[in-house]
Amino acid sequence: MNFERLYDVLKATYGNLGKWWPGDKEEILITAVLTQSTNWKNVEYAMENIYKLTNKERLLDFLYKLPKDELANLIKPAGFFNIKAQRLKNLLEFFKKYNFDLDTISREENLRDKLLKIKGIGKETADSILLYVFEKPVFVVDAYTKRILNRIYNLKLEDYDEIQELFYKYYPKDVQLYQEFHGLIVEHAKRYCRKKPLCDSCFFHKCAYFTSPFLTY
Repeated sequence: MNFERLYDVLKATYGNLGKWWPGDKEEILITAVLTQSTNWKNVEYAMENIYKLTNKERLLDFLYKLPKDELANLIKPAGFFNIKAQRLKNLLEFFKKYNFDLDTISREENLRDKLLKIKGIGKETADSILLYVFEKPVFVVDAYTKRILNRIYNLKLEDYDEIQELFYKYYPKDVQLYQEFHGLIVEHAKRYCRKKPLCDSCFFHKCAYFTSPFLTY
């Protein structure tokens, strides 16, 4: 299957996912960090702990003022809670410079470079924030993306930028397209293309992984 058909095939199967990443902009800022190296259910548990103490309207300011050890205790379900608490503090410190005004931050030049300078904010997290919070046309590359490229197309790519450029080459830079495409990839990886794939049930019967016993990922 040609790479430029991947989006259409996934959408024909899973339907219209829309934005996919749940929550408002402030929630997405927080969950983009919490979801690092954990599953979404654990992120939800951590957010539930936070909402026992505050509401969505004052989320960023509340977490900014909250002592780091108390924040770490709230987000324990998300794992690596001390590390993530510090990363959240680093991110919130950056946003505090703009009084948490997301519209002002969105107009900043070289925003991606500025996010990447924040300790603990890597390319995947920065691009998730850019795409889902600030609605910039950047494609998010995650472990699911690498897995599907390897299994369906036998593309053993590891470099983040190289994978991202592949999507830019074949798909127009469009916010709604990238938001939904990312979600479709995640959906397929969770349903069929798992660590232990369900190849017999998957509709990609002629993918590289299914036809070769030597591919692993």
